[in-house]
Amino acid sequence: MRRILALALLAALTFGWSLPVQGQHMSMQEYSRRSAKLGKKQQKAYKKAAKRQAKAQKKAQKAQRKAIEKQNKADAKANRRIQRSER
Repeated sequence: MRRILALALLAALTFGWSLPVQGQHMSMQEYSRRSAKLGKKQQKAYKKAAKRQAKAQKKAQKAQRKAIEKQNKADAKANRRIQRSER
């Protein structure tokens, strides 16, 4: 049991040490590649946020327009009632 555990631990440590360490010595090309990728990601997020904001603004304008139409209908109905009662 202990031998299997020791062998598994040794294998895990060997595998861990064999992986190269990323990010310590980055070449200029790798740096520019990552920077461009990050820039694209940020630009995409910005476009998505702008699209959401435009959609929300359009929805708010539509709701406001509907509310005005509803108020105008109510006013017209009230005016008709007043005119009928005056006759």
